[in-house]
Amino acid sequence: MRRALAITEASYGPEHPLVAISLGNLAALLWTNRPAEAEPLLRRALAIDEAIYGGEHPAVGRDLNNLGQLLRATDRLDEAEPLMRRALAIDEESYGPGHPRVAVELANLAGLLQATGRLDEAEPLLRRAVLSLLASSHRAGHLLPNLRPVFRSYRSLLEAMSLDEDALRRRVVSLGTEAGLGEAEYRRLTEGL
Repeated sequence: MRRALAITEASYGPEHPLVAISLGNLAALLWTNRPAEAEPLLRRALAIDEAIYGGEHPAVGRDLNNLGQLLRATDRLDEAEPLMRRALAIDEESYGPGHPRVAVELANLAGLLQATGRLDEAEPLLRRAVLSLLASSHRAGHLLPNLRPVFRSYRSLLEAMSLDEDALRRRVVSLGTEAGLGEAEYRRLTEGL
């Protein structure tokens, strides 16, 4: 990956959007075992994309989300939250509030809020994410890959909120109706979740 980055920089110059992508790819490789090395790469990718596209472009949203996730993974939640909120706002504007990418960012932000004990703030975001992925799965005619982990996260969040079993069940069951699905379709999409 480092060699690919060097070739891309030599071919296009150090401030090219393809360099930002290569930086993000290398950072993804380093993320788990060497996050301190990944962070400056992500910050550089963000700076390149902001300079080229401006602050409201989906590439900037991607970079902000990636950096926010790295900061969250390294327990720098206060630094991560504004980046994740900005990424969400950019992608909601770019793709629309019902897009699966927005749903993933909603779930990411909800996870951060849950990690900071703000369960009441996390719940509506995670619920929106599940509703969006249910509706998108319905339109696609198959289960989208992110629905399973987001749905499970939502159930876990409701359990962490100390809801009684009946209240938890009502919230989960009402998702199908809110997403505009019939009972059979909802069961089909959530079977085994």
